[in-house]
Amino acid sequence: MSYRLGVDVGGTFTDLLLINEKTGTMWTAKVPSTPEDSSIGVFNGINRVCKNAKVDPSKITSVMHGTTVATNTILTGTGAKVGLITTKGYRQVLQIARSFVPGGLGGWVIYNKSEPLAPLSLTMEADERISAKGEVLSKLKVGQLAKDIKALRDKGVEAVTVSLINSFANDKHEKEIRKVIRNKKLLPKIPVSLSSEVVPEMQEYERTITTVANSYVRPKVAEYVKNLQNGLKRRMKNVKLRILRSDGGLASAKASSDSPVNLLMSGPAGGVSGAIWIAKQAGFENLMTFDMGGTSTDVSLVKNGVAEQSRETSVGDVTVRASSVDVRTVGAGGGSIAHVPELTGALRVGPQSAGAAPGPASYDKGGTEPTVTDANVVLGYIPSEHVALGGDKDWKIRKDLAEESIKPVAKALGLSVKQAAAGIIDIVNENMYGALRLVSVEKGYDPRDFALIGFGGAGPLHANALGKLTNSWPVIIPPGPGVLCAYGDVTTNIQDESSMSFIRRFSQTDKKEVVKIFEDLAKKASKTLDAEGVSKSKRTTSYQVDLRYLGQGLTINVDFEIADLKKKGLDAIGDKFDELHKQLFTFSLDEEKELVNLRAVVKDQALSLKAPSVKKGSAKPSKESIISDDAKVYMDGKNQKATIYDRAKLKSGNVINGPAIVMEMDSTTVILSKHKGKVDKYGNILITPQG
Repeated sequence: MSYRLGVDVGGTFTDLLLINEKTGTMWTAKVPSTPEDSSIGVFNGINRVCKNAKVDPSKITSVMHGTTVATNTILTGTGAKVGLITTKGYRQVLQIARSFVPGGLGGWVIYNKSEPLAPLSLTMEADERISAKGEVLSKLKVGQLAKDIKALRDKGVEAVTVSLINSFANDKHEKEIRKVIRNKKLLPKIPVSLSSEVVPEMQEYERTITTVANSYVRPKVAEYVKNLQNGLKRRMKNVKLRILRSDGGLASAKASSDSPVNLLMSGPAGGVSGAIWIAKQAGFENLMTFDMGGTSTDVSLVKNGVAEQSRETSVGDVTVRASSVDVRTVGAGGGSIAHVPELTGALRVGPQSAGAAPGPASYDKGGTEPTVTDANVVLGYIPSEHVALGGDKDWKIRKDLAEESIKPVAKALGLSVKQAAAGIIDIVNENMYGALRLVSVEKGYDPRDFALIGFGGAGPLHANALGKLTNSWPVIIPPGPGVLCAYGDVTTNIQDESSMSFIRRFSQTDKKEVVKIFEDLAKKASKTLDAEGVSKSKRTTSYQVDLRYLGQGLTINVDFEIADLKKKGLDAIGDKFDELHKQLFTFSLDEEKELVNLRAVVKDQALSLKAPSVKKGSAKPSKESIISDDAKVYMDGKNQKATIYDRAKLKSGNVINGPAIVMEMDSTTVILSKHKGKVDKYGNILITPQG
């Protein structure tokens, strides 16, 4: 009997989901993350979940892992010392960038531009030139280049990026430079990333920063993956490690080590994949996902069961061109710290976080600053007398410490402790509402047309309130919301993509030429799945094109079916582009269109796993499911009485009237007054307004 394990490492907790591949039986575990070495938390979690399931770890054959190693490496500035080789005359490509200053018209006043990931002192020029059409205008001069590479070696570079102008059209010179580095043993054992392999598309800055970011995180990710793989192999026989990519697909350990730039949104992508899986089975295909953890909140939009994708991934102030689920992140989590600046006297929440160490004051682990979690404890939304964090009975919540931490905020605002705590919750909810508007209203979607699914350790505490702000109903709280990211890791599939720039007006090409390119790209992307032994009968291929009106600078990504292209020609793509342009900008133009980038994505079939169902019951929850019917909560500006339920004992058909609190191992759900939650056959709680 074989088992597959999903592991998601967050800023505060590491979540695990173990599945019996034959029976579909599931077990979960939640352990504190170990920021100093994420693998320690992973192995602690493996021991916990295997103990819960009474399963020998050696029987686990597949480990699917969502990781934040690449993300944190960029955020903390702890990546490799990167050397950059570019074309003569383009040495300052990273310094010039796109001349974009965030923050509106006055943004430049407070903008502190961060240092490039590859400093100017480690940037060398190669004497060569290739035209935009791929013609060699000037051959590569190796002599001086070899001296410059030796200088990089003497400066102690740990990774090298080669990004030459127009290499997307002809990669000959980039490959020659890599050959020089290897044949002359100028930089032995130093990883070399070529822009023509990482992102073979036009626009030299985007291509360069993406490849430099790949080099920057590559040594650290490779070391982490190697250590994790070795640790797994010591515990398990013939185990396969796969890492979740930013676009929601899985990659092999080798592919992850070679192209870690594709992992920058690995963690959030797992939550979206898990949300799609559980919501689809419950009958909801249009939804906004709301994943609130200890450090941050990630939101995204799913239409017709498919997550909106972005061609750019942003981490901090670094934006790279790599496909990802279109996730927007705000610094609002359970550990976000509340404060009142002396200058303004206005309450602020986040983005600073108490994280896993020391954590919120109520965790009794040394934290003293007021956090969102402490505010929830003070309001009674996290019943301190009943909560065991992560199912650990020895880890109790301290309400007295939570109240003590909120007192300075209350004093500064001239409010009671409960009023201050309610203010903290209101502020953090508004922050998260802003992120939800970014993925819906600002993309031309009406939030009222979507359900809202709340998960993550803190998501169910705030989901009902976010439903009120967005008017998105029902609000779905899945079973095991705190470990849903691990569900996503374990239920997704292996995939890879291949792309190229092909800049042609519609009038300059035809469907035959374009179809041939797409078929070649699909074959190239399929090589990764060939190496993983994925059956060709289980693969699906999707196609995308970046399109614009002639004369425009920016593009829109259009998904389409290759059969439509073969049947209707380029108009099959053009008509979809017009629709998207109208949705985003309220108009379309009767102008000629231009192809820019073509892309093929090949996927393996996802694990067919059915969500477990719960027993049927009546509308009234059983007495056994009630932990307390006399709990005190502060809601709608006044003290109210609430009922606390044990989620494990709720049945399909049960209706829970607010105010209510539903407790489980990995999260706590709040149902507000004048709202009700109905349990469906899969154990989801569907929250709607009463009446």
